[in-house]
Amino acid sequence: MNNLNHLDSDYSEYVEVDPTGRYGRYNEVLGKGSSKTVYRGFDEYEGIEVAWNQVKLYDFLQSPQELERLYCEIHLLKTLKHKSIMKFYASWVDTDNRNINFVTEMFTSGTLRQYRLKHKRVNIRAVKNWCRQILRGLNYLHTHDPPVIHRDLKCDNIFINGNQGEVKIGDLGLAACLQHSHAAHCVGTPEFMAPEVYKEEYNQLVDIYSFGMCVLEMVTFDYPYSECSHPAQIYKRVISGKKPAGLDKVKDPEVKDFIEKCLATVSLRLSARELLDDHFLYTDESESDTRSLEIYEAGTLYRHSYHIPEHYFNDQTNINSLDHPHNSNGYYSHDNESVESHGVQLQNDDEEEVVEDEDQSSGHVDISIKGKRRENGDGLFLQLRIIDKEGCVRNIYFPFDIETDTAISVAKEMVEELEMDDSDVTKIANMIDGEIASLVPNWSVFCSCESNRSSVGSIMDFNEMPCGRDGCENKHGRFEEITFEIKVNHSDEEVDFS
Repeated sequence: MNNLNHLDSDYSEYVEVDPTGRYGRYNEVLGKGSSKTVYRGFDEYEGIEVAWNQVKLYDFLQSPQELERLYCEIHLLKTLKHKSIMKFYASWVDTDNRNINFVTEMFTSGTLRQYRLKHKRVNIRAVKNWCRQILRGLNYLHTHDPPVIHRDLKCDNIFINGNQGEVKIGDLGLAACLQHSHAAHCVGTPEFMAPEVYKEEYNQLVDIYSFGMCVLEMVTFDYPYSECSHPAQIYKRVISGKKPAGLDKVKDPEVKDFIEKCLATVSLRLSARELLDDHFLYTDESESDTRSLEIYEAGTLYRHSYHIPEHYFNDQTNINSLDHPHNSNGYYSHDNESVESHGVQLQNDDEEEVVEDEDQSSGHVDISIKGKRRENGDGLFLQLRIIDKEGCVRNIYFPFDIETDTAISVAKEMVEELEMDDSDVTKIANMIDGEIASLVPNWSVFCSCESNRSSVGSIMDFNEMPCGRDGCENKHGRFEEITFEIKVNHSDEEVDFS
């Protein structure tokens, strides 16, 4: 049975209604992402406009993790009731059209980031008001039973009704119920992720860190770490304890001190309840705070836009594909290139992986490679993962141009630039070729290798071979590397991934 009743010409203003007949959908698109389309809708019972979110179910058939994430979002929204959390009205599955539909409240002014960029002359009193509302929402989430961690809090996920100054936390797709003492998945947006998130052991205080970054964005107009050009650079700065350069733009000592409290080491970080009692947020109703946010250096108004590969940060990471740039209405759109969100989530079992057996000569326990086509169809993005017997993991990320690059040229470049063992060239080239062949049907293997497990050779064996299909080029700087350690059981020399 079709759960969506398509109306006849007498009701042409609606193109669909929900199974109960309460909500109608217009054909006007408020925003569109790779998987979710948001339409203008109407609640006939209350006489209010709503946001009708429609997700094509077939988009998730190849990614069960994303489908599970969506169901989690819907379930969470159903159970959360707070004036600072986006309202959820209804959800249902249209089996005939293979759609998942859910209806939420509609925000007249879009996201807080868009609103802030549109209205640059905002009194600090207004910022304090926004902060209090966000913290009340976080306090509600964190004191929920069980506690809920948002895990992707940023101004792009905070919505505002500008005519009332009302802000609400939305986009709970990465949120998690904290059933135990800590969470164990690396998710979020790199610029807003606390250092402990990368260690995959954290609690609800990661949202406080993200909130601090939101406040920084409110007063500087910049994304945190906008001085970085690549997610790996952000990662390295965060785990080393380096604060974003934008913090130096904040001239008011009270504002800066408040932000730094939010960004403090987790053992010193205050809770949402404690921050609500902070002196900075006090406002004397009888006396207006006339300080203007013009005291801050606005800097660049738009963030440098880049795309995080779906498998970034480790070999099991995938991007939150429902979290896309928002348009002027605060909903998803491909047209806005100035703001791009990068939610990442662990586990991606649908990608194939080429794994190399243990190599006693080079000391490697495991070498594996994964690849994926870029969303714009312009080449590939690959990740090589190397684990040695001491438990040191090297994740190497690099683009591959199928028109100009060859596996052997890229392997040579990698070995030279990253100071790897010369004997790894052949093996890496073979693995690159094998992975590309699985992604590009007509790919012709450049180096003549019998298999991905051929015997290793020396880099000198390839000195006379062409560097690329169109000539030799030195493309230094294409590689980004993230390293970390895992536990190793030295008694039997097996890697412990538990």
